Amino acid sequence: MQFYQEINFHRGRIEVICGSMFSGKTEELIRRLKRARIARQRVEIYKPATDTRYSEEDVVSHDRNTIASTPVESSAAILLLAEDAEVVGIDEAQFFDDGLVEVCNTLAERGKRVIIAGLDMDFKGIPFGPMPALCAVAEDVTKVHAVCVRCGAPAYVSHRTVQASRRVLLGEHNEYEPLCRNCYKKLTDLP
Repeated sequence: MQFYQEINFHRGRIEVICGSMFSGKTEELIRRLKRARIARQRVEIYKPATDTRYSEEDVVSHDRNTIASTPVESSAAILLLAEDAEVVGIDEAQFFDDGLVEVCNTLAERGKRVIIAGLDMDFKGIPFGPMPALCAVAEDVTKVHAVCVRCGAPAYVSHRTVQASRRVLLGEHNEYEPLCRNCYKKLTDLP
């Protein structure tokens, strides 16, 4: 039994999928979680309760692919709810509190595969929430890119197209557009 526990301990890992809006982060999260289910692993998925854009409960990609999830108010709830899971998925990680890093480390140390998706930067190009620390502690970081809507280059940031100064503004194509570094700089450096 001890041998199994040691092997299980070494299976624990953290995988981060990050990038701008419209880059396919949630799509990739859903793909990995569905593959884990095909492998007959016990999968649990969580998202912030504040993210109600497409569904109050399901994780939904911009392409409308879905997977059932449990909305939670804080990262601590994930630790309590994921006890029986082998694979833990977390979407929109940037909206969670900084305790998410410790939660993910604890889950990985318990032998769980933790797959996290989230924005790496906010609309001003500033690292967002617990994402920088999650990228630092993860065994695997996948940065995905949208296409800049102005020039077609790989997008760097989610540019906000509406006037709002608060950091968190749930939105989609009407509120944000993916831009490359050069196009973002041209728009934000205007006199």
